[in-house]
Amino acid sequence: MSRSLAFVLNVPETPQDPEDSQEPSPYDESEVHDSFHQLIQEQSRWVAEEGLELQQRVPGAGALGASGSDRQALLGPEGAPVYSTATLRILASMPSRTIGRSRGAILSQYYSRTVRLRRRAGRPQLRDVGRSARPSLRLYDLELDPAVLEEDEKRGLLVKELQGLTVAQRDHMLRGMPLSLSEKRCLREESRPPRGKRRARGHRGLLSCCSQLRDSCILASHNLGLALLSGLQALMPWHYALKRIGGQFGSSVLSYFLFLKTLLAFNTLLLLPLLAFIVGVQAAFPPAPSGSVPAFRGLELLTGGGRFTHTVMYYGYYSNATLNQPCASPRDGGQCTPEAGGLPYNMPLAYLFTVGVAFFITCITLVYSMSRSFGESYRVGSTSGVHAITVFCSWDYKVTQKWATRLQHDNIRTQLKELLAEGQLRQRPPRACGRLRQAAVLGLVWLLCLGTTLVCALAVYSFSELVLQQSRVSAERDWALLALPLVVCLLNLGAPYLFRVLAALERHDSPVLEVYVAICRNLILKMVILGILCYHWLGRRVGTLKDQCWEDFVGQELYRLMVMDFIFTLLDTLLGELVWRLISEKRSQRKGKPEFDIAGNVLELIYGQTLTWLGVLFSPLLPAMQIIKLLFLFYVKKTSLMANCQAPRRPWKASHMSTVFISLLCFPSFLGAAIFLCYAIWQVKPSSTCGPFRTLDTMYEAGKVWVRRLEEAGPRVSWLPWVRRYLVESAFPVYLASALLLAVIYLNIQVVKGQRKVICLLKEQLSNEGEDKIFLINKLQRIYERKERSSQVGQLRSAGRGPWGSPAPTPGSRSPQNEPSNKTRCPHHSLPCQGPGGESSRPRPAPSLAKAPVVSRGLVRLPPLPRPRW
Repeated sequence: MSRSLAFVLNVPETPQDPEDSQEPSPYDESEVHDSFHQLIQEQSRWVAEEGLELQQRVPGAGALGASGSDRQALLGPEGAPVYSTATLRILASMPSRTIGRSRGAILSQYYSRTVRLRRRAGRPQLRDVGRSARPSLRLYDLELDPAVLEEDEKRGLLVKELQGLTVAQRDHMLRGMPLSLSEKRCLREESRPPRGKRRARGHRGLLSCCSQLRDSCILASHNLGLALLSGLQALMPWHYALKRIGGQFGSSVLSYFLFLKTLLAFNTLLLLPLLAFIVGVQAAFPPAPSGSVPAFRGLELLTGGGRFTHTVMYYGYYSNATLNQPCASPRDGGQCTPEAGGLPYNMPLAYLFTVGVAFFITCITLVYSMSRSFGESYRVGSTSGVHAITVFCSWDYKVTQKWATRLQHDNIRTQLKELLAEGQLRQRPPRACGRLRQAAVLGLVWLLCLGTTLVCALAVYSFSELVLQQSRVSAERDWALLALPLVVCLLNLGAPYLFRVLAALERHDSPVLEVYVAICRNLILKMVILGILCYHWLGRRVGTLKDQCWEDFVGQELYRLMVMDFIFTLLDTLLGELVWRLISEKRSQRKGKPEFDIAGNVLELIYGQTLTWLGVLFSPLLPAMQIIKLLFLFYVKKTSLMANCQAPRRPWKASHMSTVFISLLCFPSFLGAAIFLCYAIWQVKPSSTCGPFRTLDTMYEAGKVWVRRLEEAGPRVSWLPWVRRYLVESAFPVYLASALLLAVIYLNIQVVKGQRKVICLLKEQLSNEGEDKIFLINKLQRIYERKERSSQVGQLRSAGRGPWGSPAPTPGSRSPQNEPSNKTRCPHHSLPCQGPGGESSRPRPAPSLAKAPVVSRGLVRLPPLPRPRW
């Protein structure tokens, strides 16, 4: 059988170029290494012009490894192409095979950095240095292993460049090199200039003390910075708890707790201006009590009335006066006259502006968070290679403790499960019959869910009308005030369980789609109920509470809804998770823990945050109550999750969950609350007995009254009325801002589309470059094979023998095929029988020379080898 031979490529040194040509210097080598195509062309040109010397590595007779000049590279055991040794050596010397791994590559990389530093400092460039001092790529011998020589050469170049840098730049460069300490010390000693060495020898004691003091200061500052960083990480709330949740339950469950943490930040940002400009100022200048203050009974914690009504908790406590210092004897109406020299503080204007500015800051923060989350989740590029990144680049080698190692191990394992599950979902194309059946079931389930939502909305509306009629007949008691919040919370708790039962009929293939559908249904339910409650408060209650403070009533209603929602959430956690786990473990005799309901819990957070935004105008301390609720809710949910729940049976990656949560919080929740408050400020008449707007027709008139006072004050502030008239009250700025916003959105969409198109073109170009590389490698392989065959044929012909070692036939001699054969063969076998001489003659496997080698364009095309016949 035939056996291919391996050859070693020996490229001779090229002669020196003429004087007018220049060899590529290290400064210009980046341009050479930038293109794989240029280097392959250069090697092919050398093969064509100068010739290659092929040396046989494995001696012995054998057949040629090539069957033709046009054939492709041989295939290995796994289908990969097998190239010759010369091709493999050239490929091994490519920049893509060496940069970033060896120590020589590291030295070369930092040598390039020092070159850039020299260029920035204005020193002479390397292209101005003589040709003898510049190494060339053509001087590399491909036959020998150049790793040691290249490393020494790069090390010498790096030392020379380091000597030309300043001390600070040299230390910074050496400190950033990924080398061992001993190698860094050697480089520092070699790069130290001779003068510095003499000074070090002469003033060794002084420099050693100064250097020790400097190193001690640097080390102390470094340790202080590390301590501060660790302290900042410790100040981050629930840092370790979130890592543990993400490692054990995956990113889907972790998204709920991250969303809770985001809501905590939003409420803190909303509470700070309210405390600074409304609550704190009114607490420093308390108004005179209008009557007897009731004692605290404890029921106020549920109803929000009683003693809380006469505190800074609600709208009715705040005065409508210009605050200065507390006056000893208040005059008519309970208002204080400002004293001379005091700083006036207009409480109605501060109340209105503070609430407006707080909402504006929240809106900006929401939009920024949504855009940032969108940029992180829906990236333009593809996610190819994320499995390899997770496997090879996720481990943190600085982790030394056992619990941290176990936590990181669980986190990486969960990430791999999510990635594999996501890949499996993409590879499952649904069938046509399955699509039709699923569409029918989905439509039926949606009809049932919408019908349930409609029934719940009618129940809330009917019960609110019943409560309104009873309040007209007789005064409401404290326990009766909890009736409407109790019904609302029962419906909010029971309807999602019905939705979950109906969702089991759908059998979604994707768990992500299942969560999104559940969130959509629960969101519709809660938003419809809140819309009916808003109509009940501003449309019905305002007319019945003419002689009372209806703002305090709305604030108390929102407080009661928030408290009852928190209580029902705790009961759901206790009964829905703990009791379910106990029952399932007792019946099935195994650990059948329930899964964490992401959709229901997330909608509870959005519902509670909507209540907070609705009640900011009527209860400025409601964000503080929401912060306390979120803190308790985090620890309760975390404890229940660790004890009663299990990881999702079908792991899935929540890559877009944070974006969806922030979007739902912004558009249905925040936008609805903003519309509700704008209607209350611009259209509804305030109460005439309480609050800072008691003497005005609308809350917005407080700004108009302030502008009129500014107009009367003098010409110095005359520009403020102009701003109000043409920028605030005019509709043109609103249209202009809307047009600008739409233009920005359109431009962003076009930019994203353009980026996607460019990325598609770049991917196509990368694919074409890969095909070009394969084509050039195969072309180079054919060139080597042809040269190999031509050199062998030339050697054999010069020795006077045929291509297979037999004597070359002369024109007058007979060919072995033309000689008469005296051998006979058996009739049933291909082996020869006994000849006339009585001896067995086995045919020698000589190849046929009927087809002579064809010479075309300077290349020899040989016939294929025949198989021997035995």
